Amino acid sequence: MIRSMTGFGDASVRENGIEHCVEIKSVNNKYFKAIMRLPESLQPLEPEFEIATRRRLERGTVTLSISISDTSERAAFQINHAALDHYVEQIKQSKAVKGDDVRIDLGPLLDLPGVLQPPGDEEGRIQSARAVLLPLIEKACDELIDMRNREGADLARDLMEQHDYISAYLERVAAHAPTVVREYENRLRSRIETLLADAEMTVDRADLVREIAVYAEKTDIAEEITRLRGHLRQFSDRIKGNDGSPIGRTLEFLTQEMLREANTMASKSPSAEVSRLIVEIKGAIDRIKEQVLNVA
Repeated sequence: MIRSMTGFGDASVRENGIEHCVEIKSVNNKYFKAIMRLPESLQPLEPEFEIATRRRLERGTVTLSISISDTSERAAFQINHAALDHYVEQIKQSKAVKGDDVRIDLGPLLDLPGVLQPPGDEEGRIQSARAVLLPLIEKACDELIDMRNREGADLARDLMEQHDYISAYLERVAAHAPTVVREYENRLRSRIETLLADAEMTVDRADLVREIAVYAEKTDIAEEITRLRGHLRQFSDRIKGNDGSPIGRTLEFLTQEMLREANTMASKSPSAEVSRLIVEIKGAIDRIKEQVLNVA
């Protein structure tokens, strides 16, 4: 079974007036890249969350988004009355303020440094959040992997269709390849016989055979056909394998090697028919090349 690199998963829970929400999405990337979008209070947990995500998702650009909504009274910040009173006293002593009858709007003063203090026991809140969020991350990863598996099944079907297409055209190339040398031999004999007849000369059969052998060696694509067949077998085996290991990079490498063999065959064979068949093969390889970029 193969997996796509694109997917989405989420999980949430609400307890004691606090709602924790986790969302994970992934897109294509040759390697693993994590993007963490966490509340400022959870920044100390970022390395731990990244490790938990990396353990489940081997490849792709993975974006983890976490939000916490606390509607309980515990979420209220505490007013530092000493700091607020000190600000008020300083305002009253300012030369810009005349007289004792001064109306001060306390709302803006609450935004001054040190006036509002976050709820106490910050370490306790972080530990509590860790206990809730790590299982949610696992659950969201499960959903994302399920989506990757479903998309991977569609990818596998498409890749195997291209694989079968290439195999069919490769067999046509293999069937036609032996006729290339025979056609060249016939053309060469006919041309030489015509020229020698006009000049009333003969040609040594050994020279003719040697010329044909040199041509056969230069245009022989049997080795490339065998190697391409081998790459196709490996490609099929990796797609049908179900050990769960990432295979995207392996498929990318095999695709490059398949294209290399097809290009070599195209450059060696002078046959127009073989060239036409190889164009079809290369087109299918290019389609595979695009698809495997999305395989985890």
